[in-house]
Amino acid sequence: MLYLAIGAGLLALLVSLGRAGSWSRLKGEGWRVGFGAGAIAVFAVGAFMGIRGAWGTALVLLVVGLGLASAARGSRPKAQARAASQPVSGLSAREARDILGVEEGASPEQIQAAYGRLIRMAHPDKGGTAGLAAQLNAARDRLLKG
Repeated sequence: MLYLAIGAGLLALLVSLGRAGSWSRLKGEGWRVGFGAGAIAVFAVGAFMGIRGAWGTALVLLVVGLGLASAARGSRPKAQARAASQPVSGLSAREARDILGVEEGASPEQIQAAYGRLIRMAHPDKGGTAGLAAQLNAARDRLLKG
């Protein structure tokens, strides 16, 4: 009986998502909430099946729940790309020099060397943040181009 209820719920979900325009509900961060709610539901059903003695079914449901939970906790590439693409506006030459740690008459080679040293530590792939990398990029561009 439980399998029929789960199957009917999944079928109803697929039919409702199959309508034109329904996928737009899952854009942005909505899919994370859906995966989180699905993980909770699957964990609850898996625990119930474990209590009833259906260990094989409980184990499968718990593995599916772990998969859904890990998908819900996944990285946020859109948010990181959005933060990296936001330009640091209104950056003065003095602020750019302070960010990179160079003197007023620094040559392009010194500016590039300071930028390279700092971006190696602040790059998002190396544990830094997208915002800090964007500030470093803006400071370098301000000093080299302006």
